[in-house]
Amino acid sequence: MFRIKVLLLGMLLCFAISVPVHASDGIETAGEVLTFLLPATAAGLTVGFMDTKGMLQLGESEALTLGVTYGIKYTINETAPNGDSHSFPSAHTSVSFASAEFMRKRYGWEYGIPAYVAAIFVAYSRVEANDHYTNDVIAGAFIGIANSYLFTQPYQGWHIQPDVGQQYYGIRLSRTW
Repeated sequence: MFRIKVLLLGMLLCFAISVPVHASDGIETAGEVLTFLLPATAAGLTVGFMDTKGMLQLGESEALTLGVTYGIKYTINETAPNGDSHSFPSAHTSVSFASAEFMRKRYGWEYGIPAYVAAIFVAYSRVEANDHYTNDVIAGAFIGIANSYLFTQPYQGWHIQPDVGQQYYGIRLSRTW
């Protein structure tokens, strides 16, 4: 029951940053979708690994990321290229990079590399859609990475991965102690 509550809290945090989608093209739409997909994937990994400690670490890092991001947004009232207020830093980017760094540090580079590629695309989509300046997304990325780096510890459980050689195929089970 506790896991479900933590997962629901994480999902609510993801949706707390949502803005109405006014996508003018596919890049902006894809960036919006990935902004929600990255934290949902990170939360899904914690459920898949039955990793209660990871759920808490993800929740803490995302909560602090949003707190810092919006604290700065409303302290530094910077206008976006499209005329909207509160441009600096990018919340979409900070949440995306917090999720990517969580997956990288908690579960390894095999999860981190695709997550970072997706987070970079989110940052690109924010600039391409004329919603943010480059410095907005760089600051958002820094905030997200720093917060997840501080709160996340490497996973100490079982890892399952494919093992392929010239004369065999199999599955490798390993555990970090």
